[in-house]
Amino acid sequence: DGRLVGTSFFYRLLNMMARFAAVAGHEEDIPAYLEQAARVKEAYNGMFLNPETGQYANNTVSAGLLSLVQGLVPDTLKQKVFDELVRRTEVDFDSHVSTGMIGMQFMMRGLSRYGRPDLALTLATNRTYPSWGYMIDRGATTIWELWNGDTADPAMNSGNHLMQLGDLIAWDWENLAGIQADPAAPGFKHILMKPDFPQGLEWVDASYESMYGTIGSHWKRTGGGLSWSVEIPANTTATLRVPASDVSQVEADGKPLAENPALTDVRASDGFVTFEAGSGSYRFLVGK
Repeated sequence: DGRLVGTSFFYRLLNMMARFAAVAGHEEDIPAYLEQAARVKEAYNGMFLNPETGQYANNTVSAGLLSLVQGLVPDTLKQKVFDELVRRTEVDFDSHVSTGMIGMQFMMRGLSRYGRPDLALTLATNRTYPSWGYMIDRGATTIWELWNGDTADPAMNSGNHLMQLGDLIAWDWENLAGIQADPAAPGFKHILMKPDFPQGLEWVDASYESMYGTIGSHWKRTGGGLSWSVEIPANTTATLRVPASDVSQVEADGKPLAENPALTDVRASDGFVTFEAGSGSYRFLVGK
């Protein structure tokens, strides 16, 4: 529904304008933006949301995804809405994409954010229609505009349509490698390094050339555990996170994590161990 698309982005932009107002020193404008955003959210859910089923509008995956990722879903219904879009993807679409360019810009990181990086990995590695792998197997060297670009009318089907990548490439770096800029310290002055480590993926080797230097992330599975090598450039700091229920399950450069003086604020919560690090190269072992 075009009204759903337009209204969800209007809500997103209102909240963005509130943040811009703070940055620009116009705090007096913030209440008006936030008040209008609150009215839009209430009207949006009144129009499109079925709270009994967790479905938005005609229950396309994009309808649920746009609502969820752009912050329109009431807190008490977020899990229900997410479960429904996962069900649609896994059951109704056999774990394949069912979105176009608007939905794909949120699909991969949205799945990871709410706990299903494994499903995002399946979408990224599928070889059957519709998928990026399907394009590759049919000789594509660039991205088609349409998932069925091999059979669609050429008059409406670009053969070099980068937008159809959605957020796949951003997901590769931010979620698989775990290299993210901290919104509170733009430009990678502070780095958030929190890979998903999805089941089904054995290794990742990635780097990003920031204005401070190379940010590196290389991890691989090792007999039931993980080995993760990290490079943090000079004049930066990083928050790192690994999947472990207890600090004792993690080593850093051959020492117990808690005994490494280069790492601070070590804490365990909700199945993860999180800690702070300064610039340098580190090697972490998790589990066996």
